[in-house]
Amino acid sequence: MTTTGTSAISLRTVEETAPALVNLYKSAGVSLRKHGLEGHRAAVYLVLDYSGSMRPYYTDGSVQALADRVLGLSAHLDDDGRVPVVFFSTEVDAVEEIPLAGHAGRVNEIAAGLGHMGKTAYHLAMDAVIDHHLDSGSTEPALVVFQTDGGPVNKLAAERYLCKASRLPLFWQFVGFGNTRSSQFDFLRRLDELPVPAKRMVDNAGYFHAGPDPRQVSDAELYDRLVSEFPAWLAAARRLGIVRG
Repeated sequence: MTTTGTSAISLRTVEETAPALVNLYKSAGVSLRKHGLEGHRAAVYLVLDYSGSMRPYYTDGSVQALADRVLGLSAHLDDDGRVPVVFFSTEVDAVEEIPLAGHAGRVNEIAAGLGHMGKTAYHLAMDAVIDHHLDSGSTEPALVVFQTDGGPVNKLAAERYLCKASRLPLFWQFVGFGNTRSSQFDFLRRLDELPVPAKRMVDNAGYFHAGPDPRQVSDAELYDRLVSEFPAWLAAARRLGIVRG
């Protein structure tokens, strides 16, 4: 994995292309330094739940706010200035990109062109990310921020995809939106704890819950939670040859 000691995209570039993200960029930098990730390179993906129960989170700006925060993080790790975004429900509804220069309102702009908000098929969204990463030809590891407000329609398929993906340089950071006491998230907690190596080569997933109003989670806390498990995965994946360099 490439390490340069500097961020992929400079503060000056962010100031010029996406001034609204400057504070997020700075906050993300603090978390990356804290977790020993300063100067590291990684692709960053965002997966967004487009199921029917997600409608309030699109309406109140929670989903756009998450996308902006992920862009602020990605600018440190990836120099292309854009984040691939997978919208999913019963199917994969869209695979798009959100660029630094055109991030404002982009989530709702894309969502407005999508059809029916269906159910939650994790495995299809995971498959789309895996295909995108393989097709990109990238040799860098990837941090996949996977947002959802409930459990998958097919738990067995989701678990199988996560276990198969443990052979790939992909780390899945699941983020829950909604009632923290909901049993909907029991599956994600279990997914986070699947045994290694009995079921998967390496612990390739993390999970945290952002609560019923994710915008209330501070930038500092969100970034800490997004990257806290990434270094341990990187070290284990490098030992096993899943991540090279």
